[in-house]
Amino acid sequence: MVRLVSSSLAILLLASPAFAFSARNGMDVNAIDAQTFVVEFPSPYNEKQYLCAAGDYVMRALGMSALTRIYRASPPPRKQGQGITFTLDETKKVELGMLSSFSKNKGDGGISAGVARDNYCPRIPIYF
Repeated sequence: MVRLVSSSLAILLLASPAFAFSARNGMDVNAIDAQTFVVEFPSPYNEKQYLCAAGDYVMRALGMSALTRIYRASPPPRKQGQGITFTLDETKKVELGMLSSFSKNKGDGGISAGVARDNYCPRIPIYF
């Protein structure tokens, strides 16, 4: 019961713009509900940076596995100044869009959170 309450509280806090999740590439992510979220528009990033933010959000903010599938929920093309909405619910995905070319192995129109984060986030230099 405590876990359910704390999970619900975390989702409510993440849904508030004042509590936007900041992905490691600096993009803001806002929860819409437990399975849907929007990566906000921060011109001039390209669409691959949205994947970075989506994967980072799923893994760090939601605490889900790197194998969790992410699907695009907002139809392309996005209008100027709009973010991209993503979902974890395959039934809410749009058939077209950037993820179509990234999901050749599974063929489901999605991408795993780990691939999204690890392949599209900028590398952080490590100095010794």
